[in-house]
Amino acid sequence: MNPPVPLALQKSFGFGDRLGLATPGHMAAVRRFPDFAPIFAQQSIREMTRTQRTPQEVMSAACQSVDALGFTGKWGADGDHLKTPEDVQNVAAAGFCFYTIDPSAFVNNGADAMEEAALRSEVGVLETEGLFSGFDWKDYYLNRVFSLGSRIPPVRFDEESLFRAAVKYSRATAHAERMGQAIAKASGGRGEVEVSVDETDSPTSPLEHLFFALELQRRGVPGLVSLAPRFVGDFEKGIDYRGDLARFEQELKVHVAISKFAGPYKISIHSGSDKFSLYPVIGRVCGSLLHVKTAGTSYLEALRTVARTAPGLFSEIAAYCRGRFDTDRASYHISTTQAQVESLPVFQGAGQEAVYLDEVAGRQLLHVTFGSVLTHGREASGRTFKEGILEVLHRHADLHAELLETHFVRHLSQLNAG
Repeated sequence: MNPPVPLALQKSFGFGDRLGLATPGHMAAVRRFPDFAPIFAQQSIREMTRTQRTPQEVMSAACQSVDALGFTGKWGADGDHLKTPEDVQNVAAAGFCFYTIDPSAFVNNGADAMEEAALRSEVGVLETEGLFSGFDWKDYYLNRVFSLGSRIPPVRFDEESLFRAAVKYSRATAHAERMGQAIAKASGGRGEVEVSVDETDSPTSPLEHLFFALELQRRGVPGLVSLAPRFVGDFEKGIDYRGDLARFEQELKVHVAISKFAGPYKISIHSGSDKFSLYPVIGRVCGSLLHVKTAGTSYLEALRTVARTAPGLFSEIAAYCRGRFDTDRASYHISTTQAQVESLPVFQGAGQEAVYLDEVAGRQLLHVTFGSVLTHGREASGRTFKEGILEVLHRHADLHAELLETHFVRHLSQLNAG
């Protein structure tokens, strides 16, 4: 047995596996990049709900592959996007050792646009709630210059930037403290913690990151090994980065400097798959303080296996997804429109593989509808899509693993290219 273990500050890569059959391909890729520690068991509570899987099933699938394939290296297990202490208890009971706290429900996304009077009023509410009890927070933040390293100009808060950061994130840091305590209790003090604020409406500025990190430090959140800001630009699901590369690199340098100053902890890149134009920059700037998290891109490689070996099944899935798109896209930040989806050709075989699995509209269509496909969709014969997909993947396990290996070798090699 080679169970998952804490990975500390080792550079790491998370491989989401929504079907429980992707670890052999993930493993084949990561064996070629020993500088990355893999996280083979990784699934959010939201994804588990949508795929009707339990934390124990996610863990068992990864453990069985690790043992069957004789993997002897360190690997991790990430209970992703945990929002409640009950979430923590469920993944801890299954043996997860990496816990991603999602405090997004406690982020005030309106802080950036608040008028001065409303902003000051909300600061007063925070103080009344006791979020800074026993801490002269204004003096601490406003009367200090923060030196983040020789290559980064010193930074400081003015009253407006401090108040906006506090209104936006103070309740989120308090929730992270409560969750961190629950993780420490459930894991016997061995749990590693990531805090994620990537699923928010506006980017996390470097000053906001600094405030957030120092508040986590002040609150004594235990086991912090990584933090996922909301970066500038668009990290859409399943496609490359959309944004200003130069600005991204400039801000990432400051984010990394903050992670060293207030940590150290790793910078975590969420929605991290397929961001090939960014990978050399991310790898170069973050160095070893890096965690990348992927999920849906492995599911798309499973569907590529289906497209090549069972085109009739894939055609039925694609048609079903077009009917589900408008509903299922609601919880995702994507740019593909209903009109673009409706203009996709009917899948008739190899000639349309690229349209659905390499181009933006097709990839995002398949990506956001995975929950419906895996829990409700059925073939014309009455068999569930999930049963059909799993049958194909078992029958063509070598092709499935080969496609995954090729796909993730491209990811990992580009992260090391910088």
